[in-house]
Amino acid sequence: MEDFIKVERINWKPMKDREFEIVERKGRGHPDYIADSIAEITSRYLCHTYKERFGRVLHHNVDKVLVVGGQAWRTFGKGEVLQPIYIMIAGRVTTEVELKGTRHRIPVGPLIIRAAQDWLRENFREYLDVERHVIIDYRIGSGAVDLTRLVEKEIPLANDTSVGLSFAPLTETEELVLRIENYLNSPELKKELPQVGEDVKVMGFREGDLINVTIAVAMMCQHIENLEEYRAVKEEIKERVLKIASEITDREVKVHVNTADDYSKGSDGVYLVVTGTSAEHGDDGATGRGNRVHGLITPLRPMSLEATAGKNPTSHVGKVYNVLADRIASRIYREVDSVEEVYVYMLSQIGKRIDRPQILGISIIPESAEKFNNIRYEATNIAIEELSVENILKIS
Repeated sequence: MEDFIKVERINWKPMKDREFEIVERKGRGHPDYIADSIAEITSRYLCHTYKERFGRVLHHNVDKVLVVGGQAWRTFGKGEVLQPIYIMIAGRVTTEVELKGTRHRIPVGPLIIRAAQDWLRENFREYLDVERHVIIDYRIGSGAVDLTRLVEKEIPLANDTSVGLSFAPLTETEELVLRIENYLNSPELKKELPQVGEDVKVMGFREGDLINVTIAVAMMCQHIENLEEYRAVKEEIKERVLKIASEITDREVKVHVNTADDYSKGSDGVYLVVTGTSAEHGDDGATGRGNRVHGLITPLRPMSLEATAGKNPTSHVGKVYNVLADRIASRIYREVDSVEEVYVYMLSQIGKRIDRPQILGISIIPESAEKFNNIRYEATNIAIEELSVENILKIS
């Protein structure tokens, strides 16, 4: 048995049985989601280029993206972007490679711009004109020499001392929040209700057996002619969400949509957008403020503050350990009998082998204390399997 793997039994109440629960998901068009996604797609484009040209992922971290809101004018039936959204991508990347005595330069600037533009085009409809409505900028430098050298080892070494963690399973409230946002941003929903913009935020609050769901939905001004239609779309969203809830939980669910609306102010008092995102009008975003690795923000559970988006997928433990912890927790819950809830914690040490954390801690709420020795054995084996170098390298 690996001595850094520790499995403990905990006596907490499972989240589903606690008196209250709070869960959040920021959807595709939310400025924080945009920042995270552009950081991640930029890293993926870099990984692809590095592997295609040099056969391996080279040192990079582009996990500092800022979305600065623009200005827009909106009313029922029409609107206009007055000042574009500004997106700054910052980080450290490998821009030169010496191979067999020849120095190769990598044109990362155009690649970074293309990555951001491609993501925006693929995730927003034609209402967001990437050329006219968005300015994309970047500030990058080469990686620090000592960190770059670490990445070049055959066995990846941790380039930071950091924590990654996750849990399983999702509660009904967590599953509901995730499903609602996914549904409201699905291609099917956008065809049936084109009035629904991409900027959707869902907050779930369970108290006992009552789940209150508050949804902020940006509404496309081009598709809403008047206040009556706006209110009708809100009601339609509410009914559809209640139908989803009935498929997930037997608990009572109340749905609230755009609760800040003030109908007495007409179009100025409701949530209208031109492009699909609130970033068009003063709402800013930043990498690391969005969803965690499992797609949710869960303040009542242990959470890592690391932004996984944009980090090097071969050596940055801020990404690798969060992804691995999520895989390990999910596998333990699925594959090991009598596990009610599981939490996985991983701590690295800079410069040490990434497959040998300081600790891989597994905290389990078992259905039966008598079966815990068997649970410990199976959970440990799953952790060992997931920690193989071959498996870690697949993350990239």
